[in-house]
Amino acid sequence: MLIAEVSPADDPLGSQLLALQQASYAIEAELIKDDRIPPLHESLDELRAQPLLWLAAMAGGDRLAGAVAWQETPAEVDINRLIVHPELLRQGIGRTLVKEVMARAGERRIVVSTGRDNAPARALYERLGFGLRGELEVIPGLWIAQYGHPSA
Repeated sequence: MLIAEVSPADDPLGSQLLALQQASYAIEAELIKDDRIPPLHESLDELRAQPLLWLAAMAGGDRLAGAVAWQETPAEVDINRLIVHPELLRQGIGRTLVKEVMARAGERRIVVSTGRDNAPARALYERLGFGLRGELEVIPGLWIAQYGHPSA
């Protein structure tokens, strides 16, 4: 698996990222029983307008297996989204991508949020040493779990 910096502004990669994002967040919507996850409904233009840095995991040379996007400041890295192809779940792709962001973060704190009822994502972050910082109802009935690394 090749990990590479990418941009949704590139064609056809932007369309591929959008399709993967929609497929990935559709699974999370099923897990949390709520489809009001903002990235699930983004257009390609909206995706491209996000001020995010991206890494992609490519399988077999040219197949987009997963991607991670984040924002960073001198003090903090905020993982904004982690997406994995539905046919490739539980194969370490998400873990590999998050670990790469962790390596790039250096000593900075890393934060991430996921659906409160997304047990697989929560387990991934906890296995990687993220600590639960709290739960937040972002819109009525839609709850997220907020994590930080280091956990303190």
